[in-house]
Amino acid sequence: MQTAQTTVDPAEVAKFEAMAAEWWDPKGKFKPLHMLNPCRLDYITSQIAGEFDRDLTTPEPFKGLRILDIGCGGGLLSEPMARLGATVVGADAASGNIPVAQIHAEQSGLSIDYRNTTAEALADAGEQFDVVINMEVVEHVADPLAYLTACQQLLKPGGLHICSTINRNPKSFAVAIVGAEIIMRWLPKGTHEWNKFITPDELFDLLTKAALTPVDRKGFVFNPIAWSWSLSDRDLSVNYVTASTKPA
Repeated sequence: MQTAQTTVDPAEVAKFEAMAAEWWDPKGKFKPLHMLNPCRLDYITSQIAGEFDRDLTTPEPFKGLRILDIGCGGGLLSEPMARLGATVVGADAASGNIPVAQIHAEQSGLSIDYRNTTAEALADAGEQFDVVINMEVVEHVADPLAYLTACQQLLKPGGLHICSTINRNPKSFAVAIVGAEIIMRWLPKGTHEWNKFITPDELFDLLTKAALTPVDRKGFVFNPIAWSWSLSDRDLSVNYVTASTKPA
């Protein structure tokens, strides 16, 4: 089989590799993800449960499902999926993230297959998954369409793809870059590039071109008074998430 060309952007990988040791520090450089994680998990678990007819009140409701967490970082999403019974592969192009994720999983008594690899390499190897979780990655790759096409190839027919990113508009610049990186200093300056952000309509178009069928989208909305995140049907102005399926 012909080796797939990578869509990895080395400069983007280097940014996150420099922060690898802080993945599990809720007050460190990944504080925004720790704050957002309960909201992300609520969406992910409800979409998987709905698509595969699973009861989230039962023990290990995702048992029998093979899930790929692409761009897994330190494992903030991989670990909850494993606790819910799924067979989890966590993949990241930043090699420094993998030992951090492996050690934390071992300390947590979880068996997760972490790999320093890319979506393209996994697709080229013929890997197949019921679910591909693709959170806050697409805005960091060199070629979003090629990357999403690789994610589609990784799905079994009837599989579910969950993808989140950041909208591109003046509000997202003010919130995600000026607010998060400069004022609040939640992230190092330069973590995000506003021109790489993707609007919801652009993402739906890319997903469709990648032979996926978009079925849902929601906004992640931060409430500075309650200091918490929630899902919104209407407000996709900054952070948002989509669900799409691969035709059976």
